[in-house]
Amino acid sequence: MRPSGRAIGLAALAAVVTVAAAAVTLTANAATETLLSKNQPATASSVETPSLAPEKAFDGQSSTRWASAEGADPQWISVDLGAFSTVTHINLSWEAAYGRAYRIQVSTDGSGWRQVYSTTAGDGGTDDLTSLNATGRFVRLTGTARGTQYGYSLYEFKVYGTRGESTPTPSPTMSSVDLFEPHKKDIAMQLVSSNENSSLDWKAQYKYIEDIGDGRGYTAGIIGFCSGTGDMLELVELYTSRVPNNVLAKYLPALRAVNGSDSHDGLDPKFTADWRTAAQDSAFQQAQNDERDRVYFNPSVNQAKADGLHVLGQFSYYDAIVMHGPGDDSVSFGGIRRTAMSRARTPAQGGDEVTYLNAFLDARKAAMQTEEAHSDTSRVDTEQRVFLNNHNLNLDPPLSWHVYGDPFNIAR
Repeated sequence: MRPSGRAIGLAALAAVVTVAAAAVTLTANAATETLLSKNQPATASSVETPSLAPEKAFDGQSSTRWASAEGADPQWISVDLGAFSTVTHINLSWEAAYGRAYRIQVSTDGSGWRQVYSTTAGDGGTDDLTSLNATGRFVRLTGTARGTQYGYSLYEFKVYGTRGESTPTPSPTMSSVDLFEPHKKDIAMQLVSSNENSSLDWKAQYKYIEDIGDGRGYTAGIIGFCSGTGDMLELVELYTSRVPNNVLAKYLPALRAVNGSDSHDGLDPKFTADWRTAAQDSAFQQAQNDERDRVYFNPSVNQAKADGLHVLGQFSYYDAIVMHGPGDDSVSFGGIRRTAMSRARTPAQGGDEVTYLNAFLDARKAAMQTEEAHSDTSRVDTEQRVFLNNHNLNLDPPLSWHVYGDPFNIAR
């Protein structure tokens, strides 16, 4: 993994501008403009690690960043502004891995794109693009030539302008309840626990840990944090920042070393016992809750809401990101969603919700079947598809389903 945080000087950007009837001026004062992109749903073509997810470029924090996979062109990052908007100004704050050639595009539906700016002479630092006068709901940066041997990385991707009316407009029959509502969220946790742990008692899973043989090392906790995929490392780092002398802190060097593999080197033989000890600490339980929400729950539910989906669709996105991760390759959440959108329009695009969700679940099944450890698709076939076929789009109890042949029920 490449080093980060290397100092780079600010430089003037020599640009090839494609905005009709307007040259882009590389100076701006955003004081009179509205920041449209902060904490909006984001997707990207790839991520270098799960901790460098696309939403980090829109969180308003200059210490966090998105980074693409290294050594590959093209790469892109996109944000959903949540409404049809006029975009007047974009500010890009590059990490050391910058784009030498890139273009800015806008879209009304997330599928058809119109170019509003391009350059082949980027030199990193901060690019301030003004006088854009573009309209759309989605904004995308596509990098076509890297300025370094690494990838593309942005600390911040700020989109300014004027927001229009939100789309989609809820129908009179659409419930205002979403998966963030505490009771619905608890139902979601129970559903995932039935899938991951064959139990509805999700709070009993803080202490869960085992190697399930899927090539991801140890799987543990309420959401299946894995030693081989980076999210377990981030969890223990968060816990240690809050409780420095905790029982898991001594494993941080080993967790960094095994990240990206199925190795237990430096973890065995006491890591599993120490994990169960840590799980008795309310601070560790809260850290698991917070990481679950930050990495999986909040991004997936926000994306589903932006796509115009009811509670069931929000849960379908959440369950998919839990199993497949938040990446954008064909078998990760972003790729599954992209496949579904190539086959059916989301409600936000004017499509039928049931038709779109069937397309999403079809794409989800195909992704699951590429991995032997996840080839049993009952969490789709005899769980989510059952609710969808019953048109229970708000996941209203009573709920009855089967996973891996086991029956489950939520009465209320």
